[in-house]
Amino acid sequence: MEDKLGRGQARRALITGITGQDGSYLAELLLEKGYAVVGMVRCASTERFERVAHLLGRIEIREGDLLDQLSLITLLKEIRPREVYNLAAQSFVPASWQQPILTGEATALGVTRMLDAVRVVDPGIRFYQASTSEMFGKVRESPQNELTPFYPRSPYGVAKVYGHYITVNYRESYGLFACSGILFNHESPRRGKQFVTRKVTEAVARIKAGLATELRLGNLDAYRDWGSAIDYVEAMWLMLQQPAPDDYVVATGATHSVRELCQVAFARAGMDWERYVVVDPALVRPAEVDRLVGDASKARRVLGWRPKTSFRELVETMVDADLERLRAETRVRSA
Repeated sequence: MEDKLGRGQARRALITGITGQDGSYLAELLLEKGYAVVGMVRCASTERFERVAHLLGRIEIREGDLLDQLSLITLLKEIRPREVYNLAAQSFVPASWQQPILTGEATALGVTRMLDAVRVVDPGIRFYQASTSEMFGKVRESPQNELTPFYPRSPYGVAKVYGHYITVNYRESYGLFACSGILFNHESPRRGKQFVTRKVTEAVARIKAGLATELRLGNLDAYRDWGSAIDYVEAMWLMLQQPAPDDYVVATGATHSVRELCQVAFARAGMDWERYVVVDPALVRPAEVDRLVGDASKARRVLGWRPKTSFRELVETMVDADLERLRAETRVRSA
């Protein structure tokens, strides 16, 4: 019997948030491994598919909403996935102060709705929850591992803590194969422009092209453990291939400041970052998270996972992609 994409009895995976950075890279990985991939998107007139446009002939797109449990139950009944990767969320930290209720509904309660849909439709489905290093917030110890206490410093972080613990609760209460990946910051050329890494690399390209004269940032002394999204989606998949469900920190174990990010990015384009970066107090978070660094020794030991991309390689790849993107746009406009 063949599925709608003509792949016979291929393993089927559902990815919520497939149009985001992680969803697009995860879809590519699963396709390479022979999966039939279904991506869930909200019913919206402005849905953007640019990150998965090159995959639209190979994946199936279906409507569903983490705010509407009936849509999730219906979707699971219709597609019968073996694995569910819950990546959808309101995931931009600064926006969570402006939209705390929506953030809670989607990023916290949305996880419960999906887990309960799995419980109702097919408890044998393997479930992955996208947890985050933002749950550690005001860190109690460094580096942070799976047993480090959480102290979130934003509505987003608080919502993610709920999503994390409800995943643990459903695993322990109903025997679901439910895992949480506590992923530290992971970036790529597909990162949204509102995130600081992409904000920096796009500004470098625009300044290099003479289209901008400055880059305004908040706290230059915030430190993060930055890795590659391409590396990190492999860890997601590996978690669901284990004999038993568990939670894992995914990180590089090295920290870099926003200041260093600027140094590397501007240097890639042959510029001095100090000439263009302006500190704007209005961009500082109400409650800042100063330093996050992860201990991924459990993921290395159990999953056999290791990051492959260095911080410098990651930033330079992002700068190169934004420079090329801007050059391509210029060619189109001048054609």
